[in-house]
Amino acid sequence: MSDDVLVSARGLEVHFPVGGRGFRKQPAGVLRAVDGVDLDIYRGETLGLVGESGCGKSTLGNALLRLVPSTGGSITFGGTDITGLDGRKLKELRRRAGMVFQDPFASLDPRRTVAQTVSEPLEVHGLRKGRDKAARVGELLELVGLDPAVAGRYPHEFSGGQRQRVGIARALAGEPDFLVCDEAIASLDISVQAQVLNLLRRLQRQLGLTLLFVSHDLSAVRYIADRIAVMYLGRIVEIGPAAAVGSDPQMPYTQALLSAVPVPHPALERERKRIVLTGDVPSPAAVPSGCRFRTRCPYVFEPCDDVDPALQPVGAPGQQAACHLHGVVGTPATAPEGITATP
Repeated sequence: MSDDVLVSARGLEVHFPVGGRGFRKQPAGVLRAVDGVDLDIYRGETLGLVGESGCGKSTLGNALLRLVPSTGGSITFGGTDITGLDGRKLKELRRRAGMVFQDPFASLDPRRTVAQTVSEPLEVHGLRKGRDKAARVGELLELVGLDPAVAGRYPHEFSGGQRQRVGIARALAGEPDFLVCDEAIASLDISVQAQVLNLLRRLQRQLGLTLLFVSHDLSAVRYIADRIAVMYLGRIVEIGPAAAVGSDPQMPYTQALLSAVPVPHPALERERKRIVLTGDVPSPAAVPSGCRFRTRCPYVFEPCDDVDPALQPVGAPGQQAACHLHGVVGTPATAPEGITATP
């Protein structure tokens, strides 16, 4: 693994048993939330992870932090395999990696003051004590744009954006290298979303953080991310530089996602082509054979039914897509006449 890679996953799986029959409640099936993901996240970058609700992107972020157990594959952090860590070594990992949650109110204890919430990682990891701890809490609050004088207040006394800033301060308390932002702006007003995005960009550059920004908001992801990974039914189906994926997507699913993003120009909005997908998203407990997007893809043809396409280089440098329209590595595609990768 390259020294530039901070977090790496290989064949990562997170499966959950579903249903159950009989006295012993044997599982009736398996829900494949994350289903064989290969991913590298580079030091100092912001990787945007996008996809529809239920595609597994939040589960993937949690799995990379060992907040949910993986059922297959491996996770490497800073060159160390952390897949089976527990006890003290897992605690050390917790300091180097932080999480910013979607709901800033639900993720904060209403009975604890801001000072108690932000100082908890300092106490757990033995980083500060006494006056040093109080001073560090003040520094963290200033870092996220809050007045240190609010340290004695409780979560209900703040707005949603302020509560999210408190959550970010708590995530930074352990001085992490890696931060997972799981739908960190989804519950905020539009104007506040922009403020939090700008805050995260500033912190990433100022502190040299590596960010995994999980969101269903493609506009926000294109604004903050250096690279974008697109997830569908537990698998990454396209990944590459944000400019390339945003302007020239190579996977039909990515094309459909981007076509749903409104354009802030009435004339262009009327003229642009929308891609409307038919059918429902299949259940992760019953993933289709072959290409998992084939049941909704407007370009489906023979290989899609039986062969699950792997990510392969397409388009711009560093861009990869899992689609038979591009053929398999070393073999040209044999799509039906008139079908190309880009509609």
